[in-house]
Amino acid sequence: MSTNKNFPKYRTKASPNPLDAIHHIAVVVPEIDKGVAWYTDNFHCTVDYVDETWALLNFSNTKLALVLPDQHPAHFAVTRHDAEKFGTLTVHRDGLESIYIEDLAGNPLEILKDNTTQPSDE
Repeated sequence: MSTNKNFPKYRTKASPNPLDAIHHIAVVVPEIDKGVAWYTDNFHCTVDYVDETWALLNFSNTKLALVLPDQHPAHFAVTRHDAEKFGTLTVHRDGLESIYIEDLAGNPLEILKDNTTQPSDE
């Protein structure tokens, strides 16, 4: 990866720790069933889960969550073995644990507990 010479302090080389993974990106739709129909009609993806309040679609490189505006904000979710360092985790109906936080610009993101990765020396 090339870097602008004016920003040498940013990490541009391989990390000694495994990179964090984006679990899913969530977009708001007005109705879940219409959202599932639109995405599956227009893209090659499969449906992992669907109910009246949200759906999870599989693409080759990530998952797409369809959420209702009164249920969740549009966001992206990152898996971390140490998710609890961001605050108290909530257990969801699917058994996953997570917390919603905001980045420094106020963008919402979800930190999901990842029990499959090994802790690194951070």
